[in-house]
Amino acid sequence: MTHEEIVQAVKDIIHTIAPDEEIGGLNLTDPLRDQIELDSMDFLDIVMELRKRYGVQVPEDDYKELATLQGCADYLAPHLADHELVTNA
Repeated sequence: MTHEEIVQAVKDIIHTIAPDEEIGGLNLTDPLRDQIELDSMDFLDIVMELRKRYGVQVPEDDYKELATLQGCADYLAPHLADHELVTNA
C-alpha cells in the first residue's frame, strides 16, 4: 500500500468506529484525539480493526506511534507494503 492508501485505510477504520465523526478534514500532523472525539476504547477498536483487516499486530508500547495520521502511515508502511487497501464500503 502507498502512504495515501494507508491514510485512507486508517480513515476508513475511524469512520467504521466513529461513523458520526467528520474525517474528511483530518490533517496528517495533529493528534487524532485533538481533531475528533476518540476515547481510549475507540482507539483500541482501531488497533483491533487493523489486526482484523490487515493482520497487523501493534504492541501496546507502539500505540503512541499511531497518534496522528502521519504517524499511522509511517508506522504501518513496512507492515502493509504487500497489502491491498480494504475498505468497509
